Amino acid sequence: MISFFGKPNDRVRTPIKQRKQHDFEFSLFALLCMLLILVLGILVQSLVGGLPPIGLIARAFLAIALSAVVYWLLPYWYSLPIGLAVAMATVFATAVHGGLLEALVWDPSNADFILLAFLITACFWGPSLQVVVQWDKVVVLRLGRFHKVHGPGPFFMLPLLDRCAATVDTRIRVTDFSAEKILTRDTVPVHIDALAFWMIWDAKKAILEVENFLEAVTLSAQTALRDSIGKYSLSTILSERETLYNEIQSILDAKTNPWGISILSVEFVDIELPAELQDVMSRQAQAEREKEARMMLGQAEQEVAAVYCAAAAAYKGNPEALNLRAMSMVYDSMKTRGSMVLLPSGVLENMNMGSVLGVVKAAGPQPDTTPEG
Repeated sequence: MISFFGKPNDRVRTPIKQRKQHDFEFSLFALLCMLLILVLGILVQSLVGGLPPIGLIARAFLAIALSAVVYWLLPYWYSLPIGLAVAMATVFATAVHGGLLEALVWDPSNADFILLAFLITACFWGPSLQVVVQWDKVVVLRLGRFHKVHGPGPFFMLPLLDRCAATVDTRIRVTDFSAEKILTRDTVPVHIDALAFWMIWDAKKAILEVENFLEAVTLSAQTALRDSIGKYSLSTILSERETLYNEIQSILDAKTNPWGISILSVEFVDIELPAELQDVMSRQAQAEREKEARMMLGQAEQEVAAVYCAAAAAYKGNPEALNLRAMSMVYDSMKTRGSMVLLPSGVLENMNMGSVLGVVKAAGPQPDTTPEG
């Protein structure tokens, strides 16, 4: 039923498709209304002056179809006289030999003017029937002044006097916009892509108070985004986005509420940084991770040293326990590797394990003493 707006904003990546501006919208319901009026005319004439001629009935239905085509192609009130002229020309067209209307010949009579009157009424009032879907609201002007906001369902307009100024979608909408080269408080240029979720709660204000509410919301969101980004440093923007969301939403709400529009939420889709800054931040993050790794390694060394100190304290003054530990280590080494282990003789004497050859013999393979056969 309407549209109103001009060129789309280049900063809006997925602009909402606009409807064309019409005085009315000719729909299937309007065509059914015209046919219903015509059928009613046939019944009235049948009761008053007898059944209309078949030729007249056929011409009347053809006239309705042709005028409906005119209204569908030209949904403006200036098409009314065109539709009426097409209808009357169809009804009173002279039969041509071999033509389509030759089989629809009829002789006009006084009673036939009842059906003609209903036909004119159908062509005149048919386009005035409008049907609004559940999520739309229609702003109607009468003689240029605001008349009424129609909600979902059918309604009639006065031909030539009323017109649909706009059809407003009251569902939640999403507009994605961008703001390029915004300087943060620490003078870092950033490029931000954002989303704004909003809805219209007063169709009258949205149409009468602002010329193009779609563009107004988008430009207001861009301005609020720039103002908010300039107040914070880059680290704050990256870490405290929720604070920015709430601030931008409150700024937009204060600006769009007089237009009958509420901003539900604002979210960032992407924050683009200069390539040089990204490289510096990457190196900084890498250095911080390396620092943390080294600190963790030093802390582990401290913990291991503390454990060793506790073990040394346990073995202090107890040489037997220390010898047992040394013997266990030598045994584990020989058992797992199965190789020769050379130890100083002094160590062996302390452990009372005999000479080096004895140790090697103990570690070597034992002869098989199982009897044969």
